[in-house]
Amino acid sequence: MNIKGAIFDFDGTLFDSMHVWETIGNGYLESIGIRPREDLTEKFKKMTLTEAAEFYRENYGVKASVEEIVGDVNRVVGIQYRNEVMPKDGIPEFLEALRVSGASMCIATVTDRKMIESALARTGLRHYFTDIFSCETLGLGKDKPEIFELCTRAMGTPKESTVIFEDSFFAATTAKKAGFTVVGVYDKFEKATKELEKLADVYVRDTRELMGLIGE
Repeated sequence: MNIKGAIFDFDGTLFDSMHVWETIGNGYLESIGIRPREDLTEKFKKMTLTEAAEFYRENYGVKASVEEIVGDVNRVVGIQYRNEVMPKDGIPEFLEALRVSGASMCIATVTDRKMIESALARTGLRHYFTDIFSCETLGLGKDKPEIFELCTRAMGTPKESTVIFEDSFFAATTAKKAGFTVVGVYDKFEKATKELEKLADVYVRDTRELMGLIGE
């Protein structure tokens, strides 16, 4: 595969960190004494944290401001990014192989940039990435391709040789519709794995398989 530019999702693709978010949707409400009427996990996968905070206010009557809710959630999950979450098997080796091949790399994530920065710095991987684009900071979701296009411009790579690595069927669909090559990455927390496997140009069930893409 001719990879001049690589755009990576973070949670579930580069790092084994989706478990951090699996319970936060319901958990935040429960922490302030509100019983959720539904499982918010799947709904929130398509939202930025700001959008989730607005949802709490509009649908559950949470009185805290959007900024206060975002801050509270980030404080809780930020501890795990600073201290615990780790890259998936084979990811450091794959990033090094891409660097040696001359590829540029970027991250497009829905997670707060500071948390991503802290996890990358702790694990010694920050230097691989030209930039980190956060949906939260930009006010963009992955329902539109703008964040991928921003990454492409930052790296200076043509779309035809820029590959997007995603564990989310939802985000991969956006990338594919925008004309990008998509590598689907299995993560146990993604429910639409069969759909992602069908959609992706390449699908890997184990991140150690990514090394096979170098030089294809």
